[in-house]
Amino acid sequence: MSIYVGNLSYDVTEEDLSQVFAEYGTIKQVQVPTDRETGRKRGFAFVEMGTEAEETAAIEALDGAEWMGRDLKVNKAKPREKRSPSGNNWSNNNRSSRR
Repeated sequence: MSIYVGNLSYDVTEEDLSQVFAEYGTIKQVQVPTDRETGRKRGFAFVEMGTEAEETAAIEALDGAEWMGRDLKVNKAKPREKRSPSGNNWSNNNRSSRR
């Protein structure tokens, strides 16, 4: 399971996040997604910790906390939704149900 960290400063680095979350346990992985076209950070990240208890402790401590001038949004990450090649599931599903 991963932790979603939102409302991040665009200046944040994986190292910054590792330092903050390391206070709550072992960090397995940190991902800071970037925009494909511009390479700019997207303002959110995913942190994977060693145990669920460590994740819970980090979420409880950091959700709503101010960091780098922003109020963090920290919660369990939701599984990524599968998308159709066009990226528009509704219209593809709707078309097939009309046949």
